Amino acid sequence: MTHTPDFWPTCGYNLLTQDAAGHLTVSDEFLRSLLLRPELAPMPDSCAAELALHAHLLQAPRREVALFELAALQDHDAADNYAVWLRFRTRLLAEPTLEASYLALFQGEGVDVPPVMVQQLTQILLRHILGQQATAMEARAAEMLFRTQKISVLEDGSVMAADDETVERHALAGGFGSLGELLKQGGVPLRSVDLDVLGADNAAAYWPRSEWFDWVVSLNHGQPALDALCRVLERWIAHFLRVEVHVQTDREIVDEHWVWHVGLDAQASSILNDLYAGADVAEDRLSRLLCLFRLEFVNSADMRAEVAGRPVYLAMAMDAQNRLKLKPQNLLLNLPLARRS
Repeated sequence: MTHTPDFWPTCGYNLLTQDAAGHLTVSDEFLRSLLLRPELAPMPDSCAAELALHAHLLQAPRREVALFELAALQDHDAADNYAVWLRFRTRLLAEPTLEASYLALFQGEGVDVPPVMVQQLTQILLRHILGQQATAMEARAAEMLFRTQKISVLEDGSVMAADDETVERHALAGGFGSLGELLKQGGVPLRSVDLDVLGADNAAAYWPRSEWFDWVVSLNHGQPALDALCRVLERWIAHFLRVEVHVQTDREIVDEHWVWHVGLDAQASSILNDLYAGADVAEDRLSRLLCLFRLEFVNSADMRAEVAGRPVYLAMAMDAQNRLKLKPQNLLLNLPLARRS
């Protein structure tokens, strides 16, 4: 079997270990890598107390940090960043696995760490789940679960997704030329622009550029990116929830017995809720729906008895700024799972 080249090498995945069940466990090396992030790495003008704290944590990344140590930092922003890191570390070490820590972030009173940290955990977990047999298109589709996408609808009806941060950066710098500027604006005809679109003919080029996040994909029905996204979602659910599901794209919900749905982002959740309730949904909101999906449990016994055997409808939608911000945790928290003893 052909193995996938290493991808997303700097996300931190290679610093983690695995338990007997194949779940990730936090290592000291991983905690040290977080300390080297720009938010925490010392600056040339960092005070002696900050330099000492950073050195001590690098040596023993699980050591307790007293309040007076943070109060001694002259840079209040640095002190705040360390407080955030310590809270995040507490979250990571409170559970036996990274998977359990990730789920716990979204339970209780809600997420209390910066989005960038949640995104990094999502990326690491996806890297683990995709493993050594991922296709380039699956890896690119997985990017959509931890990086905001900029959506452009072309004159011919093509729906293109590009990494939002990459588009912004290159458009401002002129590095993407007209492509970057037009994608930045969104909805502008791109017929004359030579898009760098990922496909079967250039898939091998994805791997050495995996952390450039500069590939554009089509989100139209029948295009490989949506099928790849379906496969990624199936594996995401199987890894966390230990249930087998099949996900496929759908064009509309025609179901008199519609019983369950999950929005893959805030926009889609709102639209699906209104449609389910029979409320009128304005045409401009409906036009933001990018895709509907149909999720079916392979074993209906894994579902709540009252909805067993029925499909779960999923959707993703862009916001008013043509951005797609998927929340893969929604699939882990909101599926109609049977209670387990």
